[in-house]
Amino acid sequence: MTLSQSDHQRYLRNIILPEIGEKGQQKLLDSKVLVVGAGGLGSAILFYLSACGIGNLGIIDNDQVELSNLQRQIIHNTQDLNKLKITSAREKILALNPNINVTTYQNFADEENLHLIAQNYDLIVDASDNFYTRFTINQICHNLKKPMVYGAVKGFVGQVSVFKSYLANNPCYACFNPNFKDRNFNLPLSEKGILGAVAGNLGTLQAINAIKELLNLDESLVGKILFCDFLKNNFRKVKVTKNHSCKICCDN
Repeated sequence: MTLSQSDHQRYLRNIILPEIGEKGQQKLLDSKVLVVGAGGLGSAILFYLSACGIGNLGIIDNDQVELSNLQRQIIHNTQDLNKLKITSAREKILALNPNINVTTYQNFADEENLHLIAQNYDLIVDASDNFYTRFTINQICHNLKKPMVYGAVKGFVGQVSVFKSYLANNPCYACFNPNFKDRNFNLPLSEKGILGAVAGNLGTLQAINAIKELLNLDESLVGKILFCDFLKNNFRKVKVTKNHSCKICCDN
């Protein structure tokens, strides 16, 4: 399939990259990516994935836009207050790139609905803001053999990784963090401080790694976690190994 003249012009700066080219751009247009969360991480992820031409984007979120969100959730604005985040996000994405397909799901991502939704996508991006959802995404990605692009932020720090635990000897998120939290667990507000730009940076890193996984580009973060401390400008990559006692990705 040949890119249209409009596509070639829109994605020119992608296409002239030898790592992408027209073939890679067509692959992005054919790709299906599900983003769980349309908040601080999700804002940057959704903007950059839609701008680069991911042809089919799914968004799961059950929240409405609140004033306190606007400090970091840049896909929303003051006119979106009390609007569903999935509605606000879809509007901004299509304003940026009306040629892609955007499907929204007004759901809290539990095991049942995420399993049904995720099976229709090539890759799942974790832009959630709670441990329960992250553990659920991890479980579903392992069961369905889907790559999970993980990110988390707090204060001035964040971390990003890619999990493919369905492949031999690769860890899952629970290998890295075995402390499962149920749906009722919630950090106190005093522990939820975050500089908005930190969420934007981590979301951008997740978008980059999602694109790299779709195109199979260069070094992957599978089996590694990139830790970012923006207060100290310290960035380090740490190897993560499979926990052979893991209840998610190992047969016991």
